[in-house]
Amino acid sequence: MDAGVPAQPRRREMAAATSGAGRCRLSKVGAGRRPPPARVRVAVRLRPFVDGTAGANDTPCVRGLDSCSLEIANWRNHQETLKYQFDAFYGERSSQQDIYAGSVQPILRHLLEGQNASVLAYGPTGAGKTHTMLGSPEQPGVIPRALMDLLQLTREEGAEGRPWTLSVTMSYLEIYQEKVLDLLDPTSGDLVIREDCRGNILIPGLTQKPITSFTDFEQHFLPASQNRTVGATRLNQRSSRSHAVLLVKVDQRERLAPFRQREGKLYLIDLAGSEDNRRTGNKGLRLKESGAINTSLFVLGKVVDALNQGLPRVPYRDSKLTRLLQDSLGGSAHSILIANIAPERCFYLDTVSALNFAARSKEVINRPFTNESLQLHVLAPVKLSQKELLGPAEAKRARGPEEEETGSPEPSAAPASASQKLSPLQKLSSMDPAMLERLLSLDRLLGSQGSQGTPLLSTPRRERMVLMKTVEEKNLEIERLKMKQKELEAKVLAQEATDPKEKENCSPITHRPLGRRTVTVPKPLKKAVVMPLQLIQEQAASPNAEIHILKKKGRKRKVRVPGGLSYT
Repeated sequence: MDAGVPAQPRRREMAAATSGAGRCRLSKVGAGRRPPPARVRVAVRLRPFVDGTAGANDTPCVRGLDSCSLEIANWRNHQETLKYQFDAFYGERSSQQDIYAGSVQPILRHLLEGQNASVLAYGPTGAGKTHTMLGSPEQPGVIPRALMDLLQLTREEGAEGRPWTLSVTMSYLEIYQEKVLDLLDPTSGDLVIREDCRGNILIPGLTQKPITSFTDFEQHFLPASQNRTVGATRLNQRSSRSHAVLLVKVDQRERLAPFRQREGKLYLIDLAGSEDNRRTGNKGLRLKESGAINTSLFVLGKVVDALNQGLPRVPYRDSKLTRLLQDSLGGSAHSILIANIAPERCFYLDTVSALNFAARSKEVINRPFTNESLQLHVLAPVKLSQKELLGPAEAKRARGPEEEETGSPEPSAAPASASQKLSPLQKLSSMDPAMLERLLSLDRLLGSQGSQGTPLLSTPRRERMVLMKTVEEKNLEIERLKMKQKELEAKVLAQEATDPKEKENCSPITHRPLGRRTVTVPKPLKKAVVMPLQLIQEQAASPNAEIHILKKKGRKRKVRVPGGLSYT
């Protein structure tokens, strides 16, 4: 019974390839072609029996058939076996060098091409994942061997006379109970995982250490490894309680034009093992850690199933681990999965689960591409004199009439300046000074490299077209401003010419002052006072008596007062 190579329909394979292509976002400049697919490669390592463990003297439940296939007993029918076939199988007698040289070393060359790569160690707890990745001083694992070879390659490719300069940086983190912790700086706290506009996974605030030799790597990596969370269980005295991720970046910059830049990333991942709490005896904090580990590994299995089935949604965001592995599974990396299994019969169910996951993972399709971009080379600023920045009209005004009469030497007699070399593009008098400095710097750089012909014609076509477009826009804007200035000057001259004639023909006109508006102030109202009758008679008898008449609208009412006076 062959369980490693199930009969999959053609439609499922096409769906997996299409889903992998849809998730891959190209960030390479000018990438118009579809990147070629690259399947996730799977290698299985069977560790030897461990002395002192239960079942150490039993017959193994797993047996290797050749360098690529193995078989395991079928728990449903003991007379049958389950056969699995992978890209590589390493038995009990395989060494660390065999695993590294056979599966990991070939993918390092992709980093120098600006592509990503990842190596994952998967398996149950106690199966030897950490030993495969780290190893020991006598038997170094994948991580120290990969860093040693990678640094050697960068030194050779970045030597003097080579077209590229290379730099290497490292970061080290762990995912502990769904928290991203920086092992190089434990005080930084929980970090967030972001995604940029090109689909690249980023962790803002993660420490990056530059390394130039393996000694530099050990100075940073060994103290950081002590910060990783480990604990003792019944199955392992130093069980990893978190997922550890070592991120190595290789940055390449081209020394000559067009000054391209490439960036390759290497992910070296030591996953925590799935645990059966009935066998490990976890309680309290260990039980909580085990729950977080099993949950993240369960989401990892869901991601692999979704990729194989070609589902429209892949649950990368359901876990921090799968979010970080988005490039490694179904993304843009050359991925290697090393499944570690144990030969003891007490690990039978864990071994079958790990083999089934590895069989599903080898059907995942990635689409690696080159992360390349064009960067303007950093040039030294060019200092120009004031006369070079001025145009011909401004320079003529600055010289003044005295220099014109004495006759200054013609500019053509002087040696050709840097500004005259750029005459095929446009006149520099109307160019922005900042752009002028960049053009002159680029022209001098190309001249020092031995370029012949018209300056700036050996630059990349895209940059040259952008430059010409900018120059044309500047010229149009300057011409428009000049025309507007001429119109304004013509209007002013015409107005000055007509003003004297109007003064001669027109007689002075005397303007009447504006009439002022009269404001009427209301007169104070007179008050009528009721007085006794005797006092009224006395006032009427006096010769200077004043008689007040109160008028009412419509009619008047007269009041007869003794003495011949009437009041209204």
